[in-house]
Amino acid sequence: MIDLRSDTVTLPSDEMREAARDADVGDDVYDDDPTVNELEARAAELVGMEAAVFVPSGTMGNQIAARVHADPGQEALVDVEAHVYKWEVGGFAQLSGLQVRAFDAGERGAPTPEQVREHAREESLHVAGTGLVCLENTHNARGGVAIPKADIDAAAETAHELGMPVHLDGARLFNACIALDEDPAAMVEHVDTVMFCLSKGLGAPVGSILAGSEAFVEQAVRVRKQFGGGMRQAGLIAAPGLVALDNVERLDDDHENARILADGLDDIEGLSVPTPDTNIVVVDSEAAGVTAQEFVELCDDVGVLGGPFGEYHTRFTTNLNVSRAEVKEAVELVAKAVQSQ
Repeated sequence: MIDLRSDTVTLPSDEMREAARDADVGDDVYDDDPTVNELEARAAELVGMEAAVFVPSGTMGNQIAARVHADPGQEALVDVEAHVYKWEVGGFAQLSGLQVRAFDAGERGAPTPEQVREHAREESLHVAGTGLVCLENTHNARGGVAIPKADIDAAAETAHELGMPVHLDGARLFNACIALDEDPAAMVEHVDTVMFCLSKGLGAPVGSILAGSEAFVEQAVRVRKQFGGGMRQAGLIAAPGLVALDNVERLDDDHENARILADGLDDIEGLSVPTPDTNIVVVDSEAAGVTAQEFVELCDDVGVLGGPFGEYHTRFTTNLNVSRAEVKEAVELVAKAVQSQ
């Protein structure tokens, strides 16, 4: 099988397994795990933040940020296609008592300053007000688009003018930075907090980072405990995360493989595939008269795994465990599958 369902399906490398085996560990709830501490310090420095906290998942990182930044009853301003809105099981409402004000930020998912001003609500006797603005980069549901730093800055600066904190869901932050040739710290310099995943393109088996000011992280650690994320000898999973941070530059290989995959699939009659910014390839099979679910089943039958991404849209995600040769093979297999209809 050529597994292109997600970049979360990667298997840890031998180096990661060895790092986990040999990790120096302690009880992280007591702040006694040296490997976790090293990972948090290195990650914070990488994104230019004062401090960071290691969390089991990106969703937990985003939810902790919402809980710390905003008060119950306030609104979180998000793109209607944002991960925090579509795929985090109503966490803002369930875990933080937040209302969500979702709006269409456009096909690339970057809200303009005008949109931020239009949808933000000022607190009053009758209105709880906007307590948080959430951005996303890369934007998953918009096809892995890499949002330029200028767009992130403009939205964040407008939010700050209105007195609202900004959190960036940067699950694939480094994909955006590699695609745009941007320094990670510069990319996030105008947001208050950022979450990024170690377990997607970087290849770690588990874990994400939530970074911000020292005061924010102090509160975030307490909320992590409330959410059940207090970990003990977590150096065993933090050590592969340290190795994963060395995989940033190789993300360009995934991006090139995604372009090769997209170009090949776009040449297949009945399929339409835009050129991807990063490692996410979205296939439109409507012209072939095949729904996404049917298309995924056809691909599965020939040994290529993807996932439905809408009624007629399917997502393929290149990753470090899929070689260029396998990408080219996937194109040939999908072509045979479609032509067999």
